[in-house]
Amino acid sequence: MTKHRKAWRKFCLLLLFFTSVAMPAFTQTELDGIMMGKNNLCIGPMYSHSSWKNYWEGTLKRENLNLGTVTTQMFSVMGNYGITNKLNVLFGAPYVTTKTSAGTLHSQKGVQDGSLWLKWMPIERKLGKGDFSIYGIAGVSAPLTNYVADYLPLAIGLRSKTLSLRAMGDYQLGKFFVTASGTYVFRSNIKIDRDAYYTTEMHYTNQVEMPNVINWNVRTGYRQPNFIAEAFIENMITQGGFDITRNNMPFPSNTMNATRLGAWVKYELKKPGGLSFIATGNYVVKGRNVGQATTIGGGIFQILDFNKKKTASSSPKK
Repeated sequence: MTKHRKAWRKFCLLLLFFTSVAMPAFTQTELDGIMMGKNNLCIGPMYSHSSWKNYWEGTLKRENLNLGTVTTQMFSVMGNYGITNKLNVLFGAPYVTTKTSAGTLHSQKGVQDGSLWLKWMPIERKLGKGDFSIYGIAGVSAPLTNYVADYLPLAIGLRSKTLSLRAMGDYQLGKFFVTASGTYVFRSNIKIDRDAYYTTEMHYTNQVEMPNVINWNVRTGYRQPNFIAEAFIENMITQGGFDITRNNMPFPSNTMNATRLGAWVKYELKKPGGLSFIATGNYVVKGRNVGQATTIGGGIFQILDFNKKKTASSSPKK
């Protein structure tokens, strides 16, 4: 499956921060079926814009005139480095801003959570007429600043430290592919700035128990070295939590389920080599205690090759 390695020497994928009510940041590179080549670094800026007017209060879809439209913007620098052809490290740290178009809630802004992923490809082989790969991915994230989590839907994050474990398979037949993955996210408890709060019962503490999360993702499309176009569906299912009560604000440990449909396109210029442009968008088609968000974004990424170049003086003599 050398075409995968050749493609990655000229290519880097990044997907935007997907958020409707302050969800964790994710990047495309830990969700795709391609690896960065050894000693190659893909890095660049990314921007996304997400907004919603309607949201689900439990299973009830509604709007809130005291909020109007809730808008989240994300600015980030993200990267992927090839330790080997089969082991990559990915990283990112977004700066997030939030605001509403109505009401009296104050906007928020700041650096959110730093994330670090290891992506390993233990198996790649021919399967029928196509190429099949299996991946194991592990990631961690943690808040980089002391932002306020108990201020949804305008909080820039949830302040929970996370550990994510993902299994993924990719099959490519000619220029067409399908990639499927499943992820379990362990989330740490958080502390909020009050000594008592009510969920489905009274809690006399400032510590909030955060439910874990299961994600699954399926992507399919067209893939070649300088152009990729794909459609995807992804689903997030919170393992516990509770619903927003009628006319109340969201709470960090709410159940937050969401199903998204989206598309993603990347184009790489022939000159200069390794310079790529991406565009992406997604829409929440079904949810629980989340906003029905429309998200668009894009980025510019450059491959830097740190492999030692052979010179005439160092080339083997004939």
